[in-house]
Amino acid sequence: QVQLQESGPGLVKPSQTLSLTCTVSGASITSNYYYWTWIRQPPGKGLEWMGVITYSDSTYYSPSLESRTSISRDTSKNQFTLQLSSVTPEDTAVYYCARRTIVANNYDVWGQGTQVTVSS
Repeated sequence: QVQLQESGPGLVKPSQTLSLTCTVSGASITSNYYYWTWIRQPPGKGLEWMGVITYSDSTYYSPSLESRTSISRDTSKNQFTLQLSSVTPEDTAVYYCARRTIVANNYDVWGQGTQVTVSS
């Protein structure tokens, strides 16, 4: 059974860097069938795709967030990490990591989500 689990601080101060880790169990992040994604949902708004890291360690980001976003991975721990710099209260959201299947082009496994609040 594949599981994804987000972890990181629930409260971040404005101008700081938000850092979240997704720990994957039951599947390898180097498998060439999947991409690994960060998605967020601000309060009262829809889902926002933030970026992805592929099995070959390539990364792609939302144009609106690209200047502040970095996704990396630790294959020894089977984890991938999101860093979002210079956060503002508008970055307050529930953050999800999710697996995207390449062939079916869908998100088949999601983490439970973690609430991050940006506030002083």
